[in-house]
Amino acid sequence: MKLLLDTHIVLWFWDNVEKLSKEMFSAITEPANEKYISIVSAWELAIKINIGKLTFEGGVANFFKMIEENGFDLLPVKEDHIKHLETLPLHHRDPFDRLLLATAISEQMTFITSDKEFAQYGVSLIC
Repeated sequence: MKLLLDTHIVLWFWDNVEKLSKEMFSAITEPANEKYISIVSAWELAIKINIGKLTFEGGVANFFKMIEENGFDLLPVKEDHIKHLETLPLHHRDPFDRLLLATAISEQMTFITSDKEFAQYGVSLIC
């Protein structure tokens, strides 16, 4: 299974694993699953660190290091992701979440998030 992890899920996996549901943890730790982190998550992290909304030891440089050390694949933003973004209904207005959703839909990935509202978009979810 191809998984795309929401930004907060990545951070929880590294630092607050008890916040993950059993299903989330099982999917992320299953060796047969392909685990992806979008570059959008790094962008979101950088902005939130910069405005003081979030702290992450070592900043974005450490975020990239942690992605590699944990065997996740970094996924760039692609043209198809933007095309899907343009057609998403406005159920949710956060631009980072919307681009992550568009990515999951475009790449036919299961999106791991704690936000159950994303089910409105018809994307495969693990919550």
